[in-house]
Amino acid sequence: MHDLRRQALESGKTVSRKARSKQASPTSSRPSSRPTSRAASRSRAVSRAGSEEDETGNLSDETSFSTNSIDELLNGDNTDPITDAWRADLADRIQELLDRKRSSGQGRERCLATYARILTAQYAEEDVRGKEAELVVAFLKSIKAETSEKETILAMKALAMTVVTSPSDLIYEAVCGPLKRVITDSASVPSKTAAVHCLGTCTFFGGASDDEILDNMAYLLEIVASDGSFIDAQDEADPVVAALEEWGSLSTLIDDLADESEEAAEYFVDQLASSDPGVQIAAGENIALLYEKSYRPLTDDDGGADFGEGDIISDPDEIPGVPKLIKNYDVYRRTDVLKDTLSDLASLNTRRLSKKEQKAIRTNFADILDSVEYPTHGPRYQNAISQDTGKRYGSRMTVRIHKEGVMKIDKWWKLHRLQALRRVLQSGFVKHYEANPIVFESLPYVSSICLLSTLYANRVCRIMITNDRKTSKEY
Repeated sequence: MHDLRRQALESGKTVSRKARSKQASPTSSRPSSRPTSRAASRSRAVSRAGSEEDETGNLSDETSFSTNSIDELLNGDNTDPITDAWRADLADRIQELLDRKRSSGQGRERCLATYARILTAQYAEEDVRGKEAELVVAFLKSIKAETSEKETILAMKALAMTVVTSPSDLIYEAVCGPLKRVITDSASVPSKTAAVHCLGTCTFFGGASDDEILDNMAYLLEIVASDGSFIDAQDEADPVVAALEEWGSLSTLIDDLADESEEAAEYFVDQLASSDPGVQIAAGENIALLYEKSYRPLTDDDGGADFGEGDIISDPDEIPGVPKLIKNYDVYRRTDVLKDTLSDLASLNTRRLSKKEQKAIRTNFADILDSVEYPTHGPRYQNAISQDTGKRYGSRMTVRIHKEGVMKIDKWWKLHRLQALRRVLQSGFVKHYEANPIVFESLPYVSSICLLSTLYANRVCRIMITNDRKTSKEY
């Protein structure tokens, strides 16, 4: 892998930087008017809004970076069967990818699709190990050439699956420039959107430094702030949604966003006026995350400080060992106005949107409003008291592993990472969560019974992902 960057070029938790150095951030081009992303792609909005009738099987694992609704994300994860000969098939596809001189455009498309499908369905780190450099070079040739939209997107999906399967600290440096050129210069909106998601995945898993993570967050924020015009995609909803989603995912790697939060919150609040439900929900989820990250545990060193009313939050159930939280900084100056906007969205009733889109907006913004008012409340929080425990139910979104413990998706940062993993892994999420330590460590399961050895030994592990409104589903 030492030659990866050279070959690619020849082929054609941290504290924010501002908090450390107080240096000026990259110039931001805030639009003169409030962004209002239009629903250029209704399929993207419907995918995020979702419905009980939609099926994850309709998604293409080879080309898709999207997820369906939260409910489907939590309840629909079936990997298509694959033959026992997948290792030999994968070896043949790798050799075919590297032997580009004898390939045709359609042949490369089929090869990339099969490669991505196998890596999605199987954890193939041993099969990819040592070949990452050559594979990345091959993917970049397809990405740079943009011979066809399909080949370009397939190459980016193959690249994303490679970095999740066999991460390297050198991949990000090799692919960042080419991916940003597609985002900026490509005439294809789907290619731009896929490149945004691929950039986010490679930044997260590909060895980006702290400053590079922050640089890409600023880059993604430019796309959001300009309503897509920064990348020549004015009023195209999909690239804006992708930028919002990947900004949220990358922000979970940053401990302190005090100096970035206010500017980011302004742009996210602007996007709440979008006509596209996917843009609105993605912006709202980032707002909830910012409010969650603005609080920190109260320590003994804070004893003599003078705090304002409402700056300290206690656990409502007074559970022993749960620390009080203190507001570290203000996220948005006009929180009162923001609450009114979120309240309107949580009770939205309009003929402009379908019933399922309205339901998705109302459900999500009820959660987001609750978290802005009470930053300790995560997704799907319920104040109802359990008759069994006498405590509040709290967040009802959970991941059950082998029936021996429960990981609650009780924080917005957990939901952002879950969604980011699901975007790239699609129907292979369960398989990779069981077998791929990189995936597992990005959203770890913690309980009194340690199951790491079970997971890493690839033993049978049932994952049931449930929420409060649907019956658990076993795999």
